[in-house]
Amino acid sequence: MGLSALALFLFTAQVSLPLAGQWVFIAVCYLFAILFKRMPERFANLCLMALTMLLLARYVFWRFTSSLDLESGTEVFLGYTLVAAEAYTWVILILGFVQTAWPLKRKPMPLELNLSDWPTVDVFIPSYNEPLSVVRPTVYAAKGLDWPLEKITVYILDDGHRPAFEEFARQAGVEYISRPDNSHAKAGNINYALKHTHGQYIAIFDCDHIPTRSFLQTSMGWFAKDPKCVLVQTPHHFFSADPFERNFNFFRQMPNEGSLFYGLIQDGNDYWNASFFCGSCAVIERKALLEVGGIAIETVTEDAHTALKLHSLGYNSVYLNNIQAAGLATETLAGHIGQRIRWARGMAQIFRTDNPMFKKGLSLFQRICYSNAMLHFFYGIPRLVFLVMPMAYLFFEQHLINAAALTILSYALPQLIISSYTNSAIQGKYRRSFWSEVYETVLSWYIILPTTLAFINPKLGKFNVTSKGGLIEQSYFDANIAKPYLILLLLNLLGLGVGVLRLFVFNTHETGTVVMNLLWCGFNLAILGAAVGVATESVQRHTHHRVRMVMPAFLKLPGGYTISCYTEEYSAAGLTLAVADTAGISEFSQVQVGLHRGDREFLFPAKIHFTESGHVEALFTNLTPEQEAQLIQCTFGRADAWLNWQEDQTRDRALGGLKDVFAKGMVGYVRLFAWLHKGVAEIGNRLMGNKVQNEKWEN
Repeated sequence: MGLSALALFLFTAQVSLPLAGQWVFIAVCYLFAILFKRMPERFANLCLMALTMLLLARYVFWRFTSSLDLESGTEVFLGYTLVAAEAYTWVILILGFVQTAWPLKRKPMPLELNLSDWPTVDVFIPSYNEPLSVVRPTVYAAKGLDWPLEKITVYILDDGHRPAFEEFARQAGVEYISRPDNSHAKAGNINYALKHTHGQYIAIFDCDHIPTRSFLQTSMGWFAKDPKCVLVQTPHHFFSADPFERNFNFFRQMPNEGSLFYGLIQDGNDYWNASFFCGSCAVIERKALLEVGGIAIETVTEDAHTALKLHSLGYNSVYLNNIQAAGLATETLAGHIGQRIRWARGMAQIFRTDNPMFKKGLSLFQRICYSNAMLHFFYGIPRLVFLVMPMAYLFFEQHLINAAALTILSYALPQLIISSYTNSAIQGKYRRSFWSEVYETVLSWYIILPTTLAFINPKLGKFNVTSKGGLIEQSYFDANIAKPYLILLLLNLLGLGVGVLRLFVFNTHETGTVVMNLLWCGFNLAILGAAVGVATESVQRHTHHRVRMVMPAFLKLPGGYTISCYTEEYSAAGLTLAVADTAGISEFSQVQVGLHRGDREFLFPAKIHFTESGHVEALFTNLTPEQEAQLIQCTFGRADAWLNWQEDQTRDRALGGLKDVFAKGMVGYVRLFAWLHKGVAEIGNRLMGNKVQNEKWEN
């Protein structure tokens, strides 16, 4: 049966059809795609993957057998460069289908042991240059983890050697470790702590990732269930907006950039026992970690490399797609790019020095999952190829594909449409259609050099720490970061102008080819417009980020009256409360806000900042350290803190995603023109000022 299906697949992939027959075949495939999507989700996804692979196979066969007979040496070079960039996307698509074919969707496992038999856990919170205001909530939440007190120890691992942190650790009742040097950055910091601690398991949190009280009870059960399990990873979740969400004002209206990885890919990896350590929000067995020499220090993505070593020894990992901690996203586009550069360079280093395809001890599918995670970060060059290739024809009339425009469209367009349809069906909950192109375009220029150098010489480059907790006092256009996008945008605009001339003046005999390249340019311009738009940094004046959540609360007024209410938003600085009757609440009055943690009740002193019909904003005042800890544990540390986080998001539609990208591209152009206008006005004012000054001197 399998051989018959394979034979039919190969026959269909290579059979030649007349142009009309090819379009009929496309129509039939599209009808099948619509039919498949109405089936149960997992079966539908597998069918859509198979259909996409069939159309891709037809395109690849045609591409290599019928489109590369090019004339000049320049055309051969450019044509083969384009097909190499396409081949990269084919490989990533196929490996991605393997990765996400059957997301495991594993559930937490209860810890069926007597309390006296529960293992000991050391909680590591590494820090380097982050402010204490960022680290303090994580420490307070870690202290509130539901675990026997005699079996858990919280450690601040301070690589910044700061007396204030040591003093805070003493006040908070946690341990403090500071090593004599900073060798190997975060990995070295954790490895030093391993030598000075003794817990059976290590829970690791980046210093801005605030755990919920249920973190350990949610994750630890799998270690008892599976003796070979040595790693449990949970998602990285962010309660603040990343640069894309903030600068385009769609926070919580569409998935975060990391949602695809933590929502789908890691779940898919888990089916193949290939989910890997992500540096935070995870628990690792100490014995196994020491067996591989501690956290890997050979590369700057020490987390994934450590998991690779553990898997190669035959150990198992678990991914629980259950948000159990939340942290701060990068504030600026520059910070975001810096973080992704480190990830890209580290993955290239692993691919070069410890390639999963050749590493002993891994299964075939573990090799595929790890390889795809690393190959993904080599998209810089292919993405730039797609952004500049239309100009080869529009500027110099170089033909990159030896086929008529309609023939090219009959093979390329269906494959693009069906693959977009399939990706929307599979990934729609975790990423909007066509937004991958925006994310990759923003980063592509910046990761080319780091990944290339790391592949040539893995020792080149240095570790950089991602800044968190910063402020943006006023909106500005980051022209320095946007420079590559502006150059590419100008290039495509020129190509569009030349293309219009070719359409009506120079190449009237190749109308189809000109139109196809103009459409290619137009798509590039939409993507580049969105990239430029995100480079306009929006204001971020809040040190304490607000989180929307409805939970019971009450206000205790100065006269002794108590009013029941609900929270609408909370932060470490204050709350917005929904109150039925605000008549008896005066602005600026001192009150106490009551919150619950389980069956316990806590009071926090606050001042009423403003009131309006049905709403009150209260700002906390003079909280003691004990009250600060209680506040974090009643809000960010609640077990249900992130349960309904995606409630505002709508299901993806492929055309809707494309429309949204074009809309954000237009926003980018509006912002670009505003920046140019402002720059011209400033130059004009400066020139006028100089002219007036010169006239004064002359007089």
